[in-house]
Amino acid sequence: MGKLFGTDGIRGVANTELTADLAFKTGRAGAYVLTKHASRRPRILIGKDTRKSGDMLEAALTAGLCSVGAKVIPLGIIPTPAVAYLTRKYKADAGVVISASHNPCEYNGIKFFNCDGYKLSDGIENEIESYILGENQITDLPTHGKIGYVSANHNAVEDYVSFAISTIDCRLDGMKIAIDCANGAAYQTAFKALNKLGAQVEAIHNTPDGVNINDQCGSTHMASLQAYVTSIGADVGIAFDGDADRMLAVDENGSIIDGDQVMAVCADFMRKQGKLKQNTLVATVMSNLGLFNAGKRMGINIPRTKVGDRYVLEEMLAKGYNIGGEQSGHIIFLDYNTTGDGLVSALQFLSVLKKTGQRASEAASIVRVLPQVLKNAVVKPEHTIDYMDNAEISAACRALEEEFADSGRVLIRASGTEPLVRVMIEGDDIEYITQKAAELAEMIERILG
Repeated sequence: MGKLFGTDGIRGVANTELTADLAFKTGRAGAYVLTKHASRRPRILIGKDTRKSGDMLEAALTAGLCSVGAKVIPLGIIPTPAVAYLTRKYKADAGVVISASHNPCEYNGIKFFNCDGYKLSDGIENEIESYILGENQITDLPTHGKIGYVSANHNAVEDYVSFAISTIDCRLDGMKIAIDCANGAAYQTAFKALNKLGAQVEAIHNTPDGVNINDQCGSTHMASLQAYVTSIGADVGIAFDGDADRMLAVDENGSIIDGDQVMAVCADFMRKQGKLKQNTLVATVMSNLGLFNAGKRMGINIPRTKVGDRYVLEEMLAKGYNIGGEQSGHIIFLDYNTTGDGLVSALQFLSVLKKTGQRASEAASIVRVLPQVLKNAVVKPEHTIDYMDNAEISAACRALEEEFADSGRVLIRASGTEPLVRVMIEGDDIEYITQKAAELAEMIERILG
């Protein structure tokens, strides 16, 4: 990763770290790099979530894009995966999303999709960054009639909803579904799609005011949806995050159904329908051991990638797989979209419930989720690379791995963004694994902190 681009675009506190000036430079550099070989005026879409800072950043981005001659098509408030899809549908040269996903409202971000609807490679991001930072110069800016302009689009929400609905071949009549829109980008699209499919939809956290996005709601704060599902007697609940590229579910009893369980339910149904390519579901090393145990019982291969949806997608594209994702609910159904899509994922899961007649709790029981404990050890930055070189630490890790080999799992990994080493242990006895994780984290911190 470069100085500006992280694992999911450029992010920071809006107006202090992610400024209008940086947004302008990012728009200009991004449009230039992504369209410099275009034979016609480049067309670039912009979508955003509900953060108040989105307007400021959109204006600055638009100015930057227009400064290199682009035709800018603002889509308004719309989910991140909608921008990926509509970039392809509208045959645009690129798409831009202004969002900080599941983060609090004071943050915002900028990320690009290429003309095929995929997130950018590290190499392309590094090239864009070189222009933003002034390491390379854009010297041939257009003038006169070649300067870019803005062209409104009023069909984006309906076009995306129609697409999402088309990914399933059944209606949802008779289902009572509660949704938590996180006061974010799903507040229109999710209700519209489920309503058109005949479901009885009851929504919470669907009144965004610019600052309440992800505020004790959505897929990172599930308690209110859990309580709501049981209070109204819903069959199932669906929670989105701020930009609606991920989803989690709640069963009829108020219990959370995480991304691992959603993926297992959908992959098993796809397998039975002969639609699971190479009989494989792609997960990450952070997925629960229960998912991998379920895969063995179902006869489904589950390769593990590094943490991050970009690594899941790389594996899927390289090997020709069509479903993969993360425990967080960021799930990629590559038959339908090029990135994680909360609404599409929700519809795939709901369609399985409808077709099988299973209750949500029954379907989710395909995965027996083992208790999972995560402890962080604060270390010196240089030790996030060499922490396993210490003999005492490596010996302690091996001993734990041997102890839990048949009944759990131990995973030690460095944070990609902070000077932390994360200790994760899974097992049946929550008190015991909590104790062991804490002991190892304390040891790592004592030696390397």
